[in-house]
Amino acid sequence: MVRCYAADLLGNGFIPHLDVKISFYSRNHRDREPFDGVLGILAHAFSPPSGRFHLDADENWIVSGDVMRSAVPSAVDLKTVAVHEIGHLLGLGHSSVEDAIMYPTITSRTRKVELANDDIEGIQWLYGSNPNYNGSTTPTSTTEERETSDGEIRYLASQWTLAVFLAVGFRALLL
Repeated sequence: MVRCYAADLLGNGFIPHLDVKISFYSRNHRDREPFDGVLGILAHAFSPPSGRFHLDADENWIVSGDVMRSAVPSAVDLKTVAVHEIGHLLGLGHSSVEDAIMYPTITSRTRKVELANDDIEGIQWLYGSNPNYNGSTTPTSTTEERETSDGEIRYLASQWTLAVFLAVGFRALLL
């Protein structure tokens, strides 16, 4: 089981311009959040206005292919970790819902990139929902609690914006 550590927390102010810098580092890399080698802490992201996204260079990252079939026992899916850390960049804290992308731990050789309702509802709580959405399905509301970046426990609402933000974040990651 490996953990994510969310270092800097989002304030309440609106940040109109944010640059995200994605980097791979090993061990102590001068941000007071050193990595610990293979497995353990995989990555950390610093919420706005910093926008730094650091990945542990010592991990056995799987960039393409099926991480679940990897011959390396400590293989880690890069997209899985990237989606989680982009959630932090957007201001989400860790979730207590195991199926959520924002759940704080993941085992090696695991792929988790599908958004759970908890992830979607968390981002909608922060940014609002799409008022023009006319889809045929209605997101289900939950009464799950989630820890937001400011440490408060909040109840959740509904679905759309996280998918858009994560898609944009992934596109930026892959360019």
